[in-house]
Amino acid sequence: MTRTAPAAAPPLSGPPEPADREDDAKPASGRPGRLRRALSLPLRSPGVTLSVLVLLLVLGWAVVPEWFTGRNPLIGVPAEQFRAPSAEHPFGTDQLGRDVYARVVHGASLSLRATVAALAIALAGGVVLGLIAGFFGRWADSVIMRLVEVMLSVPPVLLSLTVITALGFGTAQVAFAIGVTSVAAFTRLMRAEVLRVRTAPYVEAAILCGARWWRILPRYVLPAAIGPVLALAALDFGLVVLAIAGLSFLGYGEPPPAPEWGSLVADGRNYLATAWWLTTLPSLIVTAVVLAANRLSRVLEAERGRR
Repeated sequence: MTRTAPAAAPPLSGPPEPADREDDAKPASGRPGRLRRALSLPLRSPGVTLSVLVLLLVLGWAVVPEWFTGRNPLIGVPAEQFRAPSAEHPFGTDQLGRDVYARVVHGASLSLRATVAALAIALAGGVVLGLIAGFFGRWADSVIMRLVEVMLSVPPVLLSLTVITALGFGTAQVAFAIGVTSVAAFTRLMRAEVLRVRTAPYVEAAILCGARWWRILPRYVLPAAIGPVLALAALDFGLVVLAIAGLSFLGYGEPPPAPEWGSLVADGRNYLATAWWLTTLPSLIVTAVVLAANRLSRVLEAERGRR
């Protein structure tokens, strides 16, 4: 009776197939494709194109306002009071004969600087507190998250007004107040992302190898967890612009004659019956910036989710 030779057992491990190597190479080769898709967004959607143009225009106002108007936003001509919008004065003039378009253009610098400062404060504070709470846990996590819950339980406007009252009025104080009130949301999101990354194999391997936390956090945890937090900052850009304009409208921003967007709307509310453009046109600019920022940030977030 003849015996049949047993079938050879499959190898436990072996070199990767060429297909595997091709798959590994896909992320590196796909980066130019992602960049091309991001750059082609304005061409695929008229709404995105319009949003980009609006934001670029406002950015130009903030950086080089003298390229867009040669008029002084603080000095008016008494003989030109309450001029309706025309070719000479696209946004009309106010009660002191000042060109409203020039005031809107120069006010973009104040409003956007305050917006960037507020987002920088919220992002920096939220990232640091979220890293500490998510990575170290225990008492640090308990203390930070209880503080976050208290901040989230207070209405943002009330908390902002409390901070402004303690620090005083002005654009810098408004930016700081908005930034402080936004720290809680960034902290909670950053903590959730750190908890997710904390259990990743490469992070646990670094801990087992004896790497110190000041090397692990910036090298392994922060790059993997910062993406959603930056997306939240982009989504909050329009909301911060609206919040700063609202506080300026209430009189907590830079004192007159500074041409902040919110104060421009507030100055014209007493003349709605005779000079509608004093309030309507600056309000439309704020609305356009907020809608453009929200539209562009949501499209970028959707593109990021497809990757």
